[in-house]
Amino acid sequence: MLIINPDAEAYCEALSDSEPAVLQEINRDTHANVMQPRMLSGHFQGRLLSMISHLIKPEFILEIGTYTGYSAICLAEGLKKNGRLLTIDYNEEIETLANANISKAGLTDQIELRIGKAAEIIPEIETPIDLVFIDADKLNYGLYYDLVIDKVRSGGLILSDNVLWDGKVFDSTQNDKKTKYLREFNQKVKNDTRTEKILLPFRDGLFVTRKK
Repeated sequence: MLIINPDAEAYCEALSDSEPAVLQEINRDTHANVMQPRMLSGHFQGRLLSMISHLIKPEFILEIGTYTGYSAICLAEGLKKNGRLLTIDYNEEIETLANANISKAGLTDQIELRIGKAAEIIPEIETPIDLVFIDADKLNYGLYYDLVIDKVRSGGLILSDNVLWDGKVFDSTQNDKKTKYLREFNQKVKNDTRTEKILLPFRDGLFVTRKK
């Protein structure tokens, strides 16, 4: 289900900043050579992630779900000088490609990719987190949220992607496991009194949560 009119989205994308050349290349290569290219953030969402990062000027970003590195590169654009981004992915098959893309963008000193289970890696993080981007296995969104919330500094952001799930979450006839879980996750975020939040009908839904 298309959440946004495609003509409206195309118009907005055309009037937004252009996709940087290195990201255009990663975008093309991902669609040509990698399975499930729909998982890529892409031009429009990538510019939003970059804008959010520039606005808060983070020192440390955590990304859960790397894929081919596109979103990590976008988020890293707003890092403070000497800031860093840790991106975690469970799929070891993407490691070489993602690291190659990060290198292509000239960000090997800022972005660290760790392959493994986010639920095991997150508890090891001791640095206060300024920005979290959750874009991984949907059935663990609540777990990841719980693991990061106390590590996020006051004023920091948690961005949770794909929370409208092709419109299924607000369609009462859709009750598959992931849809039901994402409804519960969205309500969990809504009920968290430690945060301010807004759910944006952007692409497949982006929940923006600010820790008080």
